[in-house]
Amino acid sequence: MACDPSELKAVPLFALLDDDERAVLASQVDLRVFAPRQRIYKAGDAAGRAYVLVSGRVSVSTIDEDDQEVVVHEPSPGELFGLASMLEGSPHHTEAVALEQTTCIEIDRPDIATLLERKPQAGMDMLTVVAKQFHAAQQLIRARASRHPNEVIETEATVGERVADKVAHFGGSWTFIILFGVVLVAYATVNVGLGNTAWDPYPFILLNLLLSMLAAIQAPVIMMSQNRQDTKDRLRSELDFDVNRRAAADIQGLARRLNSLCERVGDMQETLEKRAAAGSQPS
Repeated sequence: MACDPSELKAVPLFALLDDDERAVLASQVDLRVFAPRQRIYKAGDAAGRAYVLVSGRVSVSTIDEDDQEVVVHEPSPGELFGLASMLEGSPHHTEAVALEQTTCIEIDRPDIATLLERKPQAGMDMLTVVAKQFHAAQQLIRARASRHPNEVIETEATVGERVADKVAHFGGSWTFIILFGVVLVAYATVNVGLGNTAWDPYPFILLNLLLSMLAAIQAPVIMMSQNRQDTKDRLRSELDFDVNRRAAADIQGLARRLNSLCERVGDMQETLEKRAAAGSQPS
């Protein structure tokens, strides 16, 4: 299906092209429609084509070392996917599936080559956009690599959550216990000393009401703080799991290399022994 040049204008990679350059590219590319749950490409496909999402939804996923499917990209309209394989001319490392009725622009290397032959200056415009995406990816990796669970949670914390943390911290300290005990003793002593003129005589019904109200308010506040602590613990465990899995992969790689070296040393030793035996035989 033919492609309208105006649809290429919304693609960041081709946003800097002029009308003539977009018209040349539009005459080369195809417009394809995918049904829901239809696979656009799979890992290992050697087609080397890239796609621009025009409408619909697409999920780009891969399989990690634990044989778990990981969604690496959900492109928005106007974004490309499969670009690296197309530019490199290598098989796809990911799998793309249409989640609903989806329309995409299909681009391959000859399309880009034809554009560059007719409009060489378009190459610099495309490289400029690719460089921006590359720098954005570097910044994202740098930010994720240096993230700390406490910093992430504190950045996203609301005012109510910060207050809950402070209340829970103060309520679980010896300062609160001692201060609260002194207030209770003073309250009871004053009311007992006033006798019939006390505002809350024994058995201190008003005090019981205040303590019940305090407990009713304090309990959910402490639970809010505990929920935040659970989130911190979950983030720490996820980061620890990632680190342990990478360490295990590195150890396995080192073990494979060590085994390979041992095999090579063994082969060399056998070769030397055969040469020594052949040299010791009488001529």
